[in-house]
Formats: sequence, structure tokens, C-alpha cells
Amino acid sequence: MKPSWATVVSSKAGLIELEINDKDLGFHSMIEELSTEIEPGIVGVKASDLCQILSIEMIDTSEEN
Repeated sequence: MKPSWATVVSSKAGLIELEINDKDLGFHSMIEELSTEIEPGIVGVKASDLCQILSIEMIDTSEEN
């Protein structure tokens, strides 16, 4: 199920461009749930956690696997 705050703008060559409605309460709730402190005073969301919420598969394209 696609969240109400995310709209897929384009999906080409394995790249997905999203438009996010950051005024949506569901978006703020999700950010609060997923956010972690990266460094003192810096809070972020892991890309893998965001992709899981959006049902998007992450693929590591680096050659250092």
C-alpha cells in the first residue's frame, strides 16, 4: 500500500523519483518513528528503513561487495 504522502514522479532505469508531501501528518509520524540520532544533534532516517516503508527494493550497485 502506497503512503498518502508519497507520489512516484518517474521510474526509469531502476531509479525512482518520489515527490513527498512533507505537510502530511502521516509523513511526520513515519519520520518520528524511523529517525535515529546519527551524531550528537544530527537526526536522520536510514535509506533502507525508508525503502522498506515504501516497499522499494534497495540494490547495492557498488563494486566493493
